[in-house]
Amino acid sequence: MEQTFIMIKPDGVQRGLVGEIIGRFEKKGFSLKGLKLVSVDRPFAEKHYADLSAKPFFSGLVDYIISGPVVAMVWEGKGVVTTGRKIIGATNPAESAPGTIRGDYAIDIGRNVIHGSDSVESARKEIALWFPEGTVSWQSSAHSWIYE
Repeated sequence: MEQTFIMIKPDGVQRGLVGEIIGRFEKKGFSLKGLKLVSVDRPFAEKHYADLSAKPFFSGLVDYIISGPVVAMVWEGKGVVTTGRKIIGATNPAESAPGTIRGDYAIDIGRNVIHGSDSVESARKEIALWFPEGTVSWQSSAHSWIYE
């Protein structure tokens, strides 16, 4: 089954949006396989965003991610990477549709509430980085029809 990495960024945690965001993924029928509240240090943040290291906004992005705790999660389900990106919305909140997380809650591209894997391959890398101990393996009987 496909998995994705989702991170509620410091502004989402500070604004009390954790429950709302988790609820959106649960209501869609995805299974939560890992969750932790983490204060990220600079070397770890730089490793997470290594693919953006040549971008002019890299330093500001790292400073933002280490500015407060984040909620790191692994979600599982059919098409969870693509659907997760749709639930999240466009990176730029001004381009995010109403009903998406960023469309409803984010104001600025530099404080856009949430991160989600953009491909199955990046999800694998991000999950391995953030959850080296692995995730919980369980089957929700409430959503058994999803896996048929």
